[in-house]
Amino acid sequence: MKNKIYILLLSLLVIGCGKAQNNKFPMKVNIVDSLFFVPVDTSYSFIRYDKNHLILCSDSSQMRRFARKWYHLLSTGKGHLNIMQLGASHVQGGTFPHTMRRNLLIGACNAIGDSRYQTKNDHFPVGPRGMIFPYSAAVKCNNPFDYRVSRSWPLTLTRCVYKEPEQLLGLTGIAVAAADSAADISITLAEPDLDFATGRIIVLGNAVGGVVPKLYLMDKPGDTNWIAITDADPAFRRYTFEMPCAVDSFHLFLPCDSGQAFAVTGIYLDHALPLVHTTGITYHSIGVNGASVSDYLTKCPNFTTDLELISPDLVIFGIGINDAAGPNFDTAIFRQRYLQLVDSIRKVSPDCAFIFITNNDSYRHVKRKYVVNGNGPLVREAFLRVAEQCGGAVWDQFDIMGGLSSMDRWTKAELGQRDHVHFTRKGYTLLGDLLSNAIMECVVAMRPDVKTIKKAVEQPDNQKIQKSKKSDIPQNENLNDRPNYISY
Repeated sequence: MKNKIYILLLSLLVIGCGKAQNNKFPMKVNIVDSLFFVPVDTSYSFIRYDKNHLILCSDSSQMRRFARKWYHLLSTGKGHLNIMQLGASHVQGGTFPHTMRRNLLIGACNAIGDSRYQTKNDHFPVGPRGMIFPYSAAVKCNNPFDYRVSRSWPLTLTRCVYKEPEQLLGLTGIAVAAADSAADISITLAEPDLDFATGRIIVLGNAVGGVVPKLYLMDKPGDTNWIAITDADPAFRRYTFEMPCAVDSFHLFLPCDSGQAFAVTGIYLDHALPLVHTTGITYHSIGVNGASVSDYLTKCPNFTTDLELISPDLVIFGIGINDAAGPNFDTAIFRQRYLQLVDSIRKVSPDCAFIFITNNDSYRHVKRKYVVNGNGPLVREAFLRVAEQCGGAVWDQFDIMGGLSSMDRWTKAELGQRDHVHFTRKGYTLLGDLLSNAIMECVVAMRPDVKTIKKAVEQPDNQKIQKSKKSDIPQNENLNDRPNYISY
């Protein structure tokens, strides 16, 4: 009887919540393919815009399956797609993956022909924000700009790049820990155009001494609303909280006392309120500064356990810049480790599609001088071979940039940072625009036979995106020989 009363109360709360998820959506909507694409700055002569395509291997069945899921979700309003970008500092910084997130989600909103979905009136086809990590809860640890993190005082940091991590790490490859005294972490979502307000929060972490994390909301200073924990599962390191309504800010409280500790290894933000089924597209970004493929493989024992929360439909790999930074880079070991990482993901998501981003051109700092890293072509070839072995696709960032020594030109154009390894915000945004267009070009080429409205979208300098005259490409056609879906 108590359970029935509890469910009834939760239902009433959901109905009364202004931000609660609304799953009503017209069936079989018309989809405008051209609206998936975004305008790209084409003013840089050293960038090979004509190379901006996914390179598909001989078996493209996984990407075709992803394309079918994409169009099924948008045309029927049913389903949930999970995309995960996994990398190192290029991902942790946030600009590159969030550009991808905005482009794909807003593009999907535009393509179904209803601009309301950009103005926080509905969650579909925008799914939950998904997995995040409070990076800046530690000292000198940079945080993505689409959510803000503050803390009562800095927490202890552990990363998978450490020789012997002190914490049992999971999917995020990083942890912040409080020990012997309580700590408070505040998180506020700060994306103005997409509604990522969350209805369910799952805290991932390692407890010592029986600590159970707490969560509270603060509508105004001094007005604290504690949220009862719904489920505590120390074996899986998961602590679940159901919100009374969708929220865009919350506090995570770690009530540690002497001899106690709690290490946060991730926070999963879900739209799914009680009695409401999550739909939409979620773009997760996982990155650790300095991480290599072996770091995720050997130092994150709870990687696959956490991955079950996401069960990705598409993984975009961007790991490799640190693997190939030194003079003793071994392509055979690199390929072997990547295949092991792919296998670990496929144990959780057997139908997952994979896109591999080749390393950007980079330089090494040697004797106060920047010297080009000659491993760029070697690691590019390794990515192409890995993709062929596992049925993936390659986005050849190295070639698109301009090849060997091109990072110097990117730096002079204020697209690359002075270290000749990382990009500026403008550079990361440009990369995100290019990659999102390349992915959508492939998805459109593989689209199943559903009705489409033909419509052009204006590009800079009066350039227009071109659409294929076919609604799909036959199975036996080489998708690497593409018509010009995007004119640069």
